[in-house]
Amino acid sequence: MNEQIKSIIANSFIIIIISILLLFASTWWRMNSQFNRGEEALRKGDFAGAVAGFESALHMYIPYHPTIENAAKKLWNIGESNERIGDVNRALIAYRSLRSSFYADHWLVTPGKSWINKCDKKITSLIPQQHER
Repeated sequence: MNEQIKSIIANSFIIIIISILLLFASTWWRMNSQFNRGEEALRKGDFAGAVAGFESALHMYIPYHPTIENAAKKLWNIGESNERIGDVNRALIAYRSLRSSFYADHWLVTPGKSWINKCDKKITSLIPQQHER
């Protein structure tokens, strides 16, 4: 191989690595930004903003990142707190948002299977209560 081809291959490799790192950094930043928006909305009592923030953070899925688990817990807690006060519709929104976020993150595997199963059970139990009201 001549020097020009080696140079092209080396530069291409460097460009690919830098692109991957930039994508990862961008995803990391957006995930934390959306989580913080969810936290702020939750503090203000803004249900829709909190759900949207945590759901958006989950859509920025990075495997094993603690923010993913924290966002899932926040959505779960929103669902449970609304369930406790009898607001079945909002509880269902939170549980469905949590479940669909992990389904949306599906690529080679579906992350959050335990969360999906927990949400499926909650949703199944809450749907009949929704129609009673």
